[in-house]
Amino acid sequence: MDRQMTARAVLTGMGIAAGVGLYGLSQLAEAGSLAGRPLLAVASFVFCFFTALMLMTGPLSAARAALGALLIAAGVTVMSGFAALGFVRAEDVLDSPHAVLGSVILALLPLPFWIASHRGGWRNYAALFGESWAMVVRALAAWAFVGLVWAVILLSDALLKGVGIGLIDRVMDLGPTSWLVTGGALGLGLAVVQELSDVVSPSLILRFLRLLLPVVFVVSGVFLLALPVRGVSGLFGGWSFALTLLAMAGASTALVTVVVDQDDTEAARGRVLTGMAQAMAVMLPVMAGLGAWAVWVRVVQYGWTPERVFAAQVAALGVGYGALYALAVLRGAGWMARVRQANVGMAMVVMAMALLALTPVLSAERLSARSLMARLEDGRLPVAALEPGLLDRWGIPGARAREMLEARAAEPGQEDLARRLALAAPQGGAADRDTVLGALVGLLPLQPEGATATRDMYLGALDDYRLTALRESCARQMPGGGAGCVMVVADLVPGLPGEEALLLDYGPGGFVQFTGFRNDPVSGPTIRDVMPANGVLPQHEDGAALIRAWQAAPPATMPLAVNQLSLPGGGGLILAP
Repeated sequence: MDRQMTARAVLTGMGIAAGVGLYGLSQLAEAGSLAGRPLLAVASFVFCFFTALMLMTGPLSAARAALGALLIAAGVTVMSGFAALGFVRAEDVLDSPHAVLGSVILALLPLPFWIASHRGGWRNYAALFGESWAMVVRALAAWAFVGLVWAVILLSDALLKGVGIGLIDRVMDLGPTSWLVTGGALGLGLAVVQELSDVVSPSLILRFLRLLLPVVFVVSGVFLLALPVRGVSGLFGGWSFALTLLAMAGASTALVTVVVDQDDTEAARGRVLTGMAQAMAVMLPVMAGLGAWAVWVRVVQYGWTPERVFAAQVAALGVGYGALYALAVLRGAGWMARVRQANVGMAMVVMAMALLALTPVLSAERLSARSLMARLEDGRLPVAALEPGLLDRWGIPGARAREMLEARAAEPGQEDLARRLALAAPQGGAADRDTVLGALVGLLPLQPEGATATRDMYLGALDDYRLTALRESCARQMPGGGAGCVMVVADLVPGLPGEEALLLDYGPGGFVQFTGFRNDPVSGPTIRDVMPANGVLPQHEDGAALIRAWQAAPPATMPLAVNQLSLPGGGGLILAP
């Protein structure tokens, strides 16, 4: 077997091994044999190890790639496990974008450094730049090959089924077959792309990206020139504009890096393009600084949240890149070399920041919970700003903040805080449903107040999803005050035994939902549509005013006159209002 076929066999075998490993993990998790923190640790190691192994095999020998993959996977597994300690359930760490992104950065960013360490040193910028972009190209091309393989399989299966042969379908349903096919195709694709590294290179992508620099330069220049005339007040009108500034600063950083390339030989040579890159590097700290300022204004106004912690980290990186790039240009000749050195240093800063994000030092959940409690304590944040489910998303720091708030809610005069904290646990069983119902009963205004038996009967007819949505509506403050729901019990259908009910709840977009209930003699409590007797159902401000009015006093009932056309043998036909 020649060297080329050996390389293909090795990478294909790695892909198959990865497929077997992931299939085994899925089976163990499904059977309940592996769960919680052990499952998170094993899954993190398998994902990181095989990702690093397959991306580095080719540029490095399989043995060197395996050693690097082992070290990187072990580090990510330890740190992700450390981050999971901040959550009651280990799997909840996957709902934290902050922790997930930090783990991804630590799994991928060290790869070019490991490769470069075997090619003249880990600070060899030409190797770092070239291998980083080469890995992107190899991964994209290999996954495109996986897509083509599955397209051929599906088309072949459809063709054979036309003559009554379902063999392919039955084979694909056997155990890990689909995992093996995907993994093997991915490994084979990576091997073939590596063989054609001289043909399938990042050069084409980099040349295309350079063409975008003039567009970004002109737009950024117009923005900065118009800023003194228009003022900075528009920068702080919305959260999205801060993110837009930071995204544009990130795009500018990437385009300057592309122009500089891996060395002076490959760098752009045209005076226009290099001049724009220099000007863009000088403008970069201004744009990143404005983005950081906009983020800080939001933090001062509303406090920390995981989203704002992430935006602040991006802003800090943008300011760091901008300052180093501008300094490199302003120092004169040799600015491209200094930009490359800055990229190496900032890559280390990114990894350090990702590492700290998995520890309590930069834990977005811990910082957010501490900020929330401080702002509630000094009155800068009203109780009404506590969103339903907010603390449940912040792991153990959020749970501790809840305990402190619940203790405060038990004090006299804290009824509003008690109502806002009546949030149910995640659904998943009868006990959780009882918790939702219990919280909802404490939140739902009822008219008349003594109709609790009818209320409980009709609430029991709601499914889990509707109960949770109703609980969130009731915990939501409407504009002008008042809980976002009310139930009115009355004898609305005199021909049926018992009482009926009408439920109004105020949704997050200001939409008021009307739900009717009646106790059918055959099917029991059922949900009914609510139709307006004359006109349309009130919505938005009118709906909120109606909810507040019915919370204050039960509405009067009045008969609705309806004529019917009699039918032979009894009964009749009516027109629905």
